[in-house]
Amino acid sequence: MTTSTHLIHTRRFLPLFVTQLLGAFNDNLFKNAMVLYVVYSIYNSEAEEARFSAIASALFILPFFLLSALAGQLADMRDKARIIRIIKFCEILIMLAGGAGLALAWKGIAIHTAAIPLMLAALLAMGVHSTFFGPIKYAILPQHLHANEVLAGTGLVEAGTYLAILAGTILAGWIPVEWAAGGVIVTAMIGYLAGRQVPPAEPLIAAQPLDYHIWRSSLTLIRNTTRHRRVFLAIMAISFFWTIGAVLFIQFPPLAKNVLSASKEVASLFLVVFSIGVAIGSVSINALLKGTVSARYSPWSVIAMGLFIVAFHFVCRAWTPPEDGLLMNVGTFVHHPMAVPLLLSLLGIAVAGGMFVVPLYAFLTTVVDKSETARTIAANNIVNSGAMVVGAALAAGLSAAKVALIDQLLLGAAMCLVSAWLGQLLYAAERACADEVSPA
Repeated sequence: MTTSTHLIHTRRFLPLFVTQLLGAFNDNLFKNAMVLYVVYSIYNSEAEEARFSAIASALFILPFFLLSALAGQLADMRDKARIIRIIKFCEILIMLAGGAGLALAWKGIAIHTAAIPLMLAALLAMGVHSTFFGPIKYAILPQHLHANEVLAGTGLVEAGTYLAILAGTILAGWIPVEWAAGGVIVTAMIGYLAGRQVPPAEPLIAAQPLDYHIWRSSLTLIRNTTRHRRVFLAIMAISFFWTIGAVLFIQFPPLAKNVLSASKEVASLFLVVFSIGVAIGSVSINALLKGTVSARYSPWSVIAMGLFIVAFHFVCRAWTPPEDGLLMNVGTFVHHPMAVPLLLSLLGIAVAGGMFVVPLYAFLTTVVDKSETARTIAANNIVNSGAMVVGAALAAGLSAAKVALIDQLLLGAAMCLVSAWLGQLLYAAERACADEVSPA
């Protein structure tokens, strides 16, 4: 029996895995149902659509930047399982509001004055929800799993997350928006029940007073965490990766509509292929590394990711939309002569990305002491979210400056070179540390 199969059958892993899976599914069902409905049914301008997509992404990311320090303190100094139950109960309340916003939009009631603000408020609240859950989903793994299971557990969590993104994205693109409104509420309820089954995870250090000062606690957390060179390099590399991801995810819906003349189901298909690819990469890297936490393959993985982005760019440039001016459905799209190269290049981006980022997350939970893991993940989330906000702002700024969506893709390709450099520095630090601890 493989480590991954074994973990799936254990209570110390399965309830957390299911809880995270349902949370990621719900995030994406709600967010994509909202964005696709607004892009395809309300706005009729590439600039407005790209701006709304960027605003939605920035609102979801902002809480990670502001509240991650507090989330990390709570997760390291309180029972992680108890915090999970509180977070998942709050998700039910958030989705009641988000579902109401979707329903109002579907009915055409007060779209700009109530429906869209309500949906964006719920999205911001889900960002808060994810901010407090994020440090726990990785930090609890070294506490419940054996040392040789952490990389497999991290890979499973990452793969499960992207499969959940896949499922949520598919449904958001295919089911009516009113079904999505009810679905997000039901999923939140099931997630709460799953979260109640997570075994206790008592804090490994004595409870200390929480620092509620956002800026001071964030700066202190980052300063304390980055004293570990490998952790610092892993955080920086992950941050560049998610900046690239933010730019790509913002561009997909308006690119599908305005460049490829494709329907919202095709835009959903893009996100599906991306999610499948990251899941494949997440599991594949564990097999390559045989359970060892290492950045050995990270530099080459992200270089491959950049090359696939360039390929995706050129395929988009060569794309010829239908002469009738109508949006292509999935059936028409897949018969387009450039559809296969487009989807394969997108899949390549995602597989390479998954292979790059999973070992880096494992570094964050294995290099530091177990009592610091949640705060380490929180510090990572602060830096990541700042980088993603910058990515969202860049995408919005480029759209406002009338830079074509196709050309914006090259920004992501260029950032892959920086990530590769950081990955190489991390691998060099990893080898130097191994030399220091090896017997003379």
